[in-house]
Amino acid sequence: MADPHKVTRDFEAAMCEYTGARYAVTTTSCTQAILMALAWFKGQWPNRCMDCALEMPRLSYVGVPASIRNAGYEVRFRDEDWQGEYRFDPLPVWDSARRFTGGMFLPGAMQCVSFHASKILADTQGGAILHDNHEADGWLRRARFDGRTEGADPKTDQVQWPSWHAYMSPDVAARLLWKLSVLPKHNADLPRSDYPDLSLMECFK
Repeated sequence: MADPHKVTRDFEAAMCEYTGARYAVTTTSCTQAILMALAWFKGQWPNRCMDCALEMPRLSYVGVPASIRNAGYEVRFRDEDWQGEYRFDPLPVWDSARRFTGGMFLPGAMQCVSFHASKILADTQGGAILHDNHEADGWLRRARFDGRTEGADPKTDQVQWPSWHAYMSPDVAARLLWKLSVLPKHNADLPRSDYPDLSLMECFK
């Protein structure tokens, strides 16, 4: 029987070659990628992150602070005239939704990219985590697949938690793989959207 997810692994490998990342883990969206990357660090440092607050620019997409909260952190806002990507201080996790270009990977980082219809490499949906952490890679791949190990018998597999049903559909991966094959090596950052001031929203105060 053919493996429907082989094209997803092919797309992830092509992304690594393009961006310089050691690993690329695809998801259903950049917002989901951010949630999973932050959840990984929460699990690694449960005591250190018990009351940890992550800082981000006050002008950004509303789903981002929601992902911070959903991952178990508090959120703080800062003034930053950011372009292309920004970091969730103090973690080495980046929202890179408005950047996708050759050689963009930052060693030691987890950069979360977007394949939304409005982005540089675009389709109906999708996101990915670019990173270089071998241990995290296995955890993230199970986390997006309901905690399951790909290819394992679900009757005997020891699933992990937290986990989400968030793997990229093979048809989306196939289209993105083709689009990546003709994408220019260098792409300018997308201009920053007219984002709301998240610090004024009651739900994030």
